[in-house]
Amino acid sequence: MEKNFIDYIRVFCRSGHGGPGIKHFMRNKLTAMGGPDGGDGGRGAHIILRGNSQLWTLLHLRYYKNVLAEDGIPGGKNNMTGRDGKDIIIEVPLGTIARDEATGEVKAEILEHGQQIILMKGGRGGLGNANFATPTNQAPEHAQPGEPGVEGWMLLELKVLADVGLVGFPNAGKSTLLSSITAAKPKIADYAFTTLTPQLGMVEYRDGKSFCIADLPGIIEGAAEGKGLGHRFLRHIERNAVLLFLIPADSADHKKEFEILHNELEEYNPEMLQKEFIIAVSKSDMLDDELKAAIEKELPKNIPHVFISAVTGNGLTALKDILWQKLNS
Repeated sequence: MEKNFIDYIRVFCRSGHGGPGIKHFMRNKLTAMGGPDGGDGGRGAHIILRGNSQLWTLLHLRYYKNVLAEDGIPGGKNNMTGRDGKDIIIEVPLGTIARDEATGEVKAEILEHGQQIILMKGGRGGLGNANFATPTNQAPEHAQPGEPGVEGWMLLELKVLADVGLVGFPNAGKSTLLSSITAAKPKIADYAFTTLTPQLGMVEYRDGKSFCIADLPGIIEGAAEGKGLGHRFLRHIERNAVLLFLIPADSADHKKEFEILHNELEEYNPEMLQKEFIIAVSKSDMLDDELKAAIEKELPKNIPHVFISAVTGNGLTALKDILWQKLNS
């Protein structure tokens, strides 16, 4: 795994305890036996997640193992309320999900820049004895302690946000395609799993429009069971609106290759099959019309397909047109 992309972090979090209210009676040189004036305690600090579109990995949280928020300050005399604990704000990339490790419950999902969600609430401050004065009990000897904070292990998980996800076996030509239709410069080489982390690129379309495409690590048979890059790879596909299946022209069996990719997605999460699918046959500069016709017969009839060559540029405009149409249908 490349050192600069981290999409999974485990962090221990504890929100602040509320400050206690105090028991106090007004005493000064003019007042010997004044009434209750014990102030309330301050609220314990929250732990808050905030979306930041400038981040694309959880790398900055790598050594952030314990997030311990400040407790609220106790109340004071003269009905003074204690200061609230200072909230801790954790900046995360868009597409981050926070899960409670013990229960598996999703506590927060950050999808927009500047979006803030309280991950763990701080405890409420206790009430001072001034709150408990009544006509029949004018000198209450009672004040509340602050509420405790919340603590536990949190799992932060990043699912890449892109409009289009590139799906294919290792060496299908995904990185080459990404580098030819976007400004992204992924590592390209002729061996399996050159891409170990998602690569994002913006595709410029007509009239200044654009959309985001992600080259995801190559899928292999058994990915749904966690083989190869398995679940880590499939997790990033969940957020893509359109899936572009890339099948190389020199594949031994185009139909079987698509069926394996389709099956892995279904086994991981059947909801994936509700996305828009497009098939692109890459490396098609080596095909003549007869071979193209033979490959077309193997492909599913209900899914649009296009023959492309990232090297010669053939079919790339048609591919962008189909992708744009699907994204906006």
